[in-house]
Order: sequence, then structure tokens, then C-alpha cells
Amino acid sequence: MSHLAVPTLTGRYVMLEPLATEHVDAIALAGSGDRSTFAYTQVPDGGDEASDYVTWLLDDAAHDRATPFVQRRVDDATVVGCTRFLNPAWPLGRDHPDEVEIGGTWLSSSAQRTAINTEAKLLLLTHAFEVWNVQRVAVCTDARNDQSRRAIERLGARFEGVLRRHRRSTHTGDGDRLRDTAAYAITIDDWPDVQAMLAGQLPS
Repeated sequence: MSHLAVPTLTGRYVMLEPLATEHVDAIALAGSGDRSTFAYTQVPDGGDEASDYVTWLLDDAAHDRATPFVQRRVDDATVVGCTRFLNPAWPLGRDHPDEVEIGGTWLSSSAQRTAINTEAKLLLLTHAFEVWNVQRVAVCTDARNDQSRRAIERLGARFEGVLRRHRRSTHTGDGDRLRDTAAYAITIDDWPDVQAMLAGQLPS
């Protein structure tokens, strides 16, 4: 079994289901419609791209490079996006990772500015810190993506700096340009305060 295998994580507003091939059509539908907020995010456009996207992420999962999920809205059981754990590291040699990143997150326009993103991050962080017992969770984005950076800061993640020419850009028109990455993180020391803050942001 993968060291990164995670069961379905369920909250009041969102379920994070391990990605599977049967999610292709639902992902294609979630990525359709208003795509104006996807400029800096890799979101498949249409069935063929959704199929390639799922194949790629499942290969990463099979090689312990990522744990991808679909985000399913609880109210109507609709798949509204994806997210994942990625870039795990095992510097202490444990079975579970000692540090991991949360990323690859996107939501359809109907799910944006709802409780779904906050609760999804709370579910992921709780699993990372309390099941895997990681010491650090990174959250990164294109340095130009002001909307994403504000959302990360609202999670309580601390800004650690900009890594120049760090990762391949997914921004339309950038070609093979390596983007500058704005790096944030939450450590095990930060977790109690972050957990309380995120729980307090959810509707009662």
C-alpha cells in the first residue's frame, strides 16, 4: 500500500474523495463554464484533457509523489474541483512523510467563495498533522497570483519568500517559462492556532 494512501475525508460542506478514473467526466464538467479564475491553475478543459489529467495524477499517486482528490460538494453530491497532497519528503525516515505540500487546488465558479475551500484545507491539514504527524505543510502558488496568495494567507500560512524560476508555469501564454513561486508554510508549532482559526471561519 502507498505510504500516501488516504481514505475519503468528509466534512459538513465537502468530501475529499481519492481520485479515480470514474471521475473523468465529472472533472470535465467542473472545469467547464466560467474559467476566468483559472489563469494560473492547471484545470482540464474538456473530456480529453480531463482524461489526461486523471491519468497523470494517478501515476503520481502510484509512485508516492502525490495524493489527489476530487472535491465533492456535500449538499448536492456534485464534483466541484480537485486538490492534492504533493511533494512529500521523508527526512526522518518514517513510514509517513515528515513534510508535505497542499496544492493543485481548484474549484468551479459555483463553489468559489463558499465554505468548501476552508473546510477542505482543514480536512487536509488535520490529516497531515494528526494522522501522518508531519512537521511542516507547504502551500505554494505563482507569485503573480494575488487571489491565491490572499487565500493562502487567510489560512494562517506564513510567507517564507519567493523562489525564483522555480516551477513550470501553467499560466496561459507563458510557454516554457519557469514561474516564480510564492512559498508559504504551516508548521506543527503553528497548527493549534491555525486549526482553531479555520474551524472558527466555518459557518456554525
